[in-house]
Amino acid sequence: MNSTNRNSFRGAGVLMALVVSSMLAYFWPVFTESFDPFRLSSKALSGLVVVTMFCLGLVVQRHELTELRQRPLTVFLGVAVQCTSMPALAWLVVRTLRLDGPLSYGVLLCGCVPGAMASNVLTMTARGNVSYSVSLTSVATLLSPVTVPVALVVVAGLETGAEVFKPAKMAVTLLLTVVVPVIAGYWVKCRSEVVRRHAVAVAPLLATFALLWIIASVVAGNRDRLSQVAISLLAGLLVMNVLGYLGGYTVGRIAKMPEAMRRALTLEVGMQNAGLGTMLAATLLGADSPAQIPTAAYTFGCMLTGTLVAAVWAGKGQAG
Repeated sequence: MNSTNRNSFRGAGVLMALVVSSMLAYFWPVFTESFDPFRLSSKALSGLVVVTMFCLGLVVQRHELTELRQRPLTVFLGVAVQCTSMPALAWLVVRTLRLDGPLSYGVLLCGCVPGAMASNVLTMTARGNVSYSVSLTSVATLLSPVTVPVALVVVAGLETGAEVFKPAKMAVTLLLTVVVPVIAGYWVKCRSEVVRRHAVAVAPLLATFALLWIIASVVAGNRDRLSQVAISLLAGLLVMNVLGYLGGYTVGRIAKMPEAMRRALTLEVGMQNAGLGTMLAATLLGADSPAQIPTAAYTFGCMLTGTLVAAVWAGKGQAG
């Protein structure tokens, strides 16, 4: 099995695991009510996010950051597209559907968080520029303590956003749970030959397990609410996701990027780190806040659409 097929199989496997683990979390009380491994506190969710970010630091290879060193303006253009278009699309969904309260905050979180590590794997499947994808994810993640609070305050309204999302607290939370673990993971890998040898195989599996547990926790904490989620909300999140893909590809084309870079930018923009958004919703708005529902739903959606997009591109052959 070649590398493209392996990664395509991996993407489909993650999607299947996402469905199975979430269904198990939803129906767990049928089996027993005395113990529920899926109900997690906000601190436990933060710990799982730290694990995923540490794993990101472990898997980043120095040679994969060549785009950042050789073409920094192209990288920052891609990050700028993501940090502006996705919050704008989230705001548009909220206004169009006339959402308010926790659900609107959840949608805005989906639009304002940085890209997900899954986009790097799917970029490889899509035969895109993995180096560019990794550079985009790394830079967006490291800048998140600044970009995420600013974007949320802007799209939620200066007064409302500052009151609900507490920019200073969010910046510190992102610094400690996102930036520090990524740097620590990269430092550990650089210092240890043993870690470096096994990181590529172990870290993605560990990060995937942590992400699945985060989403399952959201399902478990909102069992009564999930059956009441409006189809319009799911449709809005899907439109936001698809328009994110289209925006990324369009900007790449306008900027005359090679096809491989366009594919990477497409997946990076549309696939947000909704697991991080779930943690922020729990930390800032409460462990049982309905704001976590849109973030969990968006993770489902972007994994599904991202896998399909990558599979289509993989079938078209190597990108130029």
